[in-house]
Amino acid sequence: MTCIFCRIIAEDEPAEVVLDTDDVVAFLDTRPVFKGHVLVVPRDHIPTLTELPDALVAPLFTAARSVAAAVREALGAQGSFVAMNNVVSQSVPHLHVHVVPRTKGDGLRGFFWPRVRYAVGEPEEYAARLRAALG
Repeated sequence: MTCIFCRIIAEDEPAEVVLDTDDVVAFLDTRPVFKGHVLVVPRDHIPTLTELPDALVAPLFTAARSVAAAVREALGAQGSFVAMNNVVSQSVPHLHVHVVPRTKGDGLRGFFWPRVRYAVGEPEEYAARLRAALG
């Protein structure tokens, strides 16, 4: 088993597990953005969100929501940053949701990539392409 998250789920790799259900495991990130940063992962090895079976959508995001509430209650955070990467910037190719505790003035400043503007007519074109792909 080469996937570190699969090894954690199988208890072959140590981790600070905070939630363990039939479908989902959540554990502390070993390189946290802030202390209490949790990774919520499906038990099954699923590389990306687009491959997540419908039956696991609710368990995964229900767990992420529960962890987001827990970081507020247990750690005194004012809120949380919840995010996931798919392929690009995904350090482990096993779907995972980051739940990072946040407090006002913690130094985390939004997204770290440049923003662009649409040219006249482009929003409609992009939206039409996406609508077509969505069926």
